[in-house]
Amino acid sequence: MKFGSQLSSDLREKHRRKSVRPKVGDSVRIIRGEFKGIEGKVTRVDPSKGTVRVDGVNREKLKGGTAPVPIRSSNVVITVLDLEDKFRKNKLEVTE
Repeated sequence: MKFGSQLSSDLREKHRRKSVRPKVGDSVRIIRGEFKGIEGKVTRVDPSKGTVRVDGVNREKLKGGTAPVPIRSSNVVITVLDLEDKFRKNKLEVTE
């Protein structure tokens, strides 16, 4: 299964890439689905299912409380990249 998210237009110009794998700490905007338009940070990534969890995107549970909602990685646009990881930073700079 492919696992990636689109980059925003300014990040596309800067890194000359159309998409990248999302990572915990990236800021994203949801572009499709029930939560369209919500922006937040990625709090959890599940590559095997192709989903991410976004801070502030929760659903009410029947027994009370809230649960984070998994969002398909293809339904989000990365607006701010977390470049703390040296490997990721080098990989994005090689294509410049």
